[in-house]
Amino acid sequence: MTDFTPPAPPRVVIVGGGLAGLATAVSLVGLDLDITLIESRPRLGGRASSFPDPSTGELVDNCQHVSMTCCTNLTDFCRRVGTANLFRRDPVLRFLSPEGKLSEMKPSPLPAPFHLAGSFLGANYLTLFERLRVAFGLACLRFATKPTLEPFAQWLKRHGQTDRTIERYWGTVLISALNERLENLDISHARKVFFDGFLRNRYGYQMELPLVPLGELYGSRLETWLQSRGVKLRMTTGAKSVELGADGTVTGLTLRNGERLDAEFVVLAVPFDRVASMLPEGAIAQLPSLEHLDEFRSSPITGVHLWFDRDICPWPHVVTVGRLVQWVFNHTELQGRRATGETGQYLQIVISASYDLLSKDNASIKDAVLKDLAEIWPAVNEANLVHWRVVTEHGATFAVRPGIDAIRPPQRTPIDGLILAGDWTDTGWPATMEGAVRSGYKAAEAILADVDRAEVLIKPDLPETRLARLLLGPPLP
Repeated sequence: MTDFTPPAPPRVVIVGGGLAGLATAVSLVGLDLDITLIESRPRLGGRASSFPDPSTGELVDNCQHVSMTCCTNLTDFCRRVGTANLFRRDPVLRFLSPEGKLSEMKPSPLPAPFHLAGSFLGANYLTLFERLRVAFGLACLRFATKPTLEPFAQWLKRHGQTDRTIERYWGTVLISALNERLENLDISHARKVFFDGFLRNRYGYQMELPLVPLGELYGSRLETWLQSRGVKLRMTTGAKSVELGADGTVTGLTLRNGERLDAEFVVLAVPFDRVASMLPEGAIAQLPSLEHLDEFRSSPITGVHLWFDRDICPWPHVVTVGRLVQWVFNHTELQGRRATGETGQYLQIVISASYDLLSKDNASIKDAVLKDLAEIWPAVNEANLVHWRVVTEHGATFAVRPGIDAIRPPQRTPIDGLILAGDWTDTGWPATMEGAVRSGYKAAEAILADVDRAEVLIKPDLPETRLARLLLGPPLP
């Protein structure tokens, strides 16, 4: 009798510790695979991460990240790793008009898609005539189902929208949701936000806000979870190049320090502008789905962190209409974090698609935000600003510009063993955490299919009512 040596499990190397790479690793755990995840930075989470503030020592998020109930795969990801209880679901969205009037978006007993109709009719930052214009625009959007290169701002003008309705309604919702100006925005993504996010299911619009810093939520907790399940983590480790064998299939990955990691699968869960540099010479010619990589663009987000010696904002979060400041998050209420000891308030301000701020220094940005906030809450003028910090992510998301979906590559490539992941790949979603997780799940599905263990990992969208399907039409593919 001879000893039987079982075959070694397939080796998977995941490059990138953002949500796409993390979702790939998490969904492959426990399936008899040898998994290594490498990350060039000393922490996991990618753009959804935190850093220790040099002055206070506490964790500061790069920028506020929130989820919505319609993000079913992000919810599944958090459930898998045991962090689903670290979110606060808020059924109310608050909008503050330039005149200081508060409107609340919350559901009525009516079925979807009419569950938010009462809140819309009560939106005091629009006149009655403007609300009718917006309703007409939403009705027209129902039939905007064909791909087009027309920017959404131009489409809105063609469908009866005024400068005020564009600024106060369409821009208020979409710039924050999609991190892009309306004049650069793809229509299908605007349609997805309103229809799939707000109207198809009565709970889909509800926000889920983290109760802990992102560095804990997607960093330290994930690190512990993965390592306890056998995933090898290589932090502060840079990838240089994917290695291919004589037959053109993946054989491993070379690191920047010259070390080689043998692998049957390499998942490049990196931003779009890093992919080409990680491929060996000539490989890009074998990947027609990547021939448009140079057409992708990034959109910036600016986060302004303000620690005051007194309470300023009376709500956990609020959208400010028609201002430089787009969203205010009260971390004192959400996470119990104060400016000094037991007093003060810590606010995080979010400014999406912050192109106009890229040429400004941080002090100028802080001063402009304080001026804006003082017009909302005069107490700012009397408060002492204990500490502040401005963080601008120049490449926060890929820009969802007209026609972008036609050039987003699938996760599987023609090179055996080479898989892509990232919110910029073909997920059917815009540049969101949900899109990143979906890409990771799809990357894992491709690997499992290749090792004869095919499994569907993508979770279905929230159910829609028959009335919503009739009035809104099916979701776009």
